[in-house]
Amino acid sequence: MLSTMQDDVPLTISRILRHGMTVHGDARITTWTGEAEPHRTTFRATGERAAQLAHALAELGVAEGDVTGTLMWNNAEHVEAYFAVPCMGAVLHTLNLRLPADQLSYIARHAGDKVILVNGSLAGLLAPLLPHLPGLEHVVVSGPMAEEARTALAGASGVRVHEYEELLAGRPTAYDWPELDERRAASLCYTSGTTGEPKGVAYSHRSVYLHSMQVNMAESMGLTDADLSLVIVPQFHCNSWGLPHAVFMTGVSMLMPDRFLQPGPIAEMIERERPTHAAAVPTIWQGLLAELTANPRDVSTLTQVTIGGSACPSSLMKAFDDLGMRVCHAWGMTETSPLGTIARPPATVVPGSDEEFAYRLTQGRFPAGVEGRLIGPDGTELPWDGESAGELEVRGPWIAGAYFGGVDGDPSRPEDKFSPDGWLRTGDVGVISPDGYLTLTDRAKDVIKSGGEWISSVELENALMAHPDVAEAAVVAVPDEKWGERPLATVVLRNGAAVDFAALRDHLAGSGIARWQLPERWALVAEVPKTSVGKLDKKVLRGQHAAGELEVRRV
Repeated sequence: MLSTMQDDVPLTISRILRHGMTVHGDARITTWTGEAEPHRTTFRATGERAAQLAHALAELGVAEGDVTGTLMWNNAEHVEAYFAVPCMGAVLHTLNLRLPADQLSYIARHAGDKVILVNGSLAGLLAPLLPHLPGLEHVVVSGPMAEEARTALAGASGVRVHEYEELLAGRPTAYDWPELDERRAASLCYTSGTTGEPKGVAYSHRSVYLHSMQVNMAESMGLTDADLSLVIVPQFHCNSWGLPHAVFMTGVSMLMPDRFLQPGPIAEMIERERPTHAAAVPTIWQGLLAELTANPRDVSTLTQVTIGGSACPSSLMKAFDDLGMRVCHAWGMTETSPLGTIARPPATVVPGSDEEFAYRLTQGRFPAGVEGRLIGPDGTELPWDGESAGELEVRGPWIAGAYFGGVDGDPSRPEDKFSPDGWLRTGDVGVISPDGYLTLTDRAKDVIKSGGEWISSVELENALMAHPDVAEAAVVAVPDEKWGERPLATVVLRNGAAVDFAALRDHLAGSGIARWQLPERWALVAEVPKTSVGKLDKKVLRGQHAAGELEVRRV
């Protein structure tokens, strides 16, 4: 028996756009400008400008299936592109502006960018890449740019340069969005390339639609049209964790920081614009905490904070609790769109109790659309007992099943990130409790294999950052003649702190770390290296140690 439902209605981004424009047309997008008044617009106006942009791109020759890149900050114009490009049947490719030039060039070529939209403040970053992008035909610049960048763009052979507002001016504010196959690619996001070249993940209209629904679930971010979300997580990072699409479903207004990502401006925009929710990686929140400690602000409206990208230290979570900002831990990756788990404690625990806090420190539960399993070193599936540690594998309708164009640009290369039966091998090591809460203990490549036992670098880092004199910490495995590998702890001290390594080692011992896991090797660093999306870049630290660039002391 077949169903009697309208199963052939495709789940497309154009349906999200139309809904946001009509049902939530007065919801706001506010872009911080650094001036007395930010730029303000509505969902309705954003949809109309998206139609104008689609007409302009079509005139430039962008057809269904063509790729349009964006090199842009989080702002209203970027949201316009988020809808215009996929809704017209083309593919949006968000370029990570923090990648080195060679990787930026690589992914623009690999994706096949035909047009690139760029903020004027980033035009100087794009201009040197143009000689390496033979398939690029048009660059569209939004906002003012330096004369040097203008001259460099104008001198690029074979590339026509346009001004964004001039391109949109006078065009129709409605577009006959085509009915697309929901399985078609809507957007391309690339991994940060910490090992090998960045890898492309092509999200479908269907996966974006379903992921947006999950973001809006009460067990996930649970936002409503009464909320204002400060979207700090970059739009080039997993589609800004799905927020720009999700909010058009529910009417959540957005506050976009543009290029003003320093702690001071973020604190000012929270105080002035009064957001109720924000999303960003832990390094952003660590900087904001230091700013609020030095220069207190009224941030009382910001009661929900979503943290992902890397583990949130318990000390940071407690500090934000004291400020009235409730942190909700989440886990995901580019390949998972990114929502994989989110740490909403079960209703059975007492609010404010130690048990509730322990649940909040986990990566959280899997939503209904994501299945998870743990695979041991021998390839067997492990039980959900909260003790058996293995590599996490996931599958679901918004989980990648392959990489765009293969691995490192070679379609013939086997994709070892996927199991023979189609599950994504995440590279994360952890345990799952009987009630479905995931706790990650490390990345498979970062776990320290010492004397046949595993030491969690994440556990050591979180314990170190709980010390009042430690601003940041990263722990990596280094070779050891006796044990194979041992931990090297690198720390950044707070201004004015003078704590010694012996005291930090005693602190770890007092935090419940087993004595055999305590680091003997220590190094002070000015800052911990970060990847382009704000995660600890441990391969850099390992390279610095191998090259003898770190001043390592034994304790």
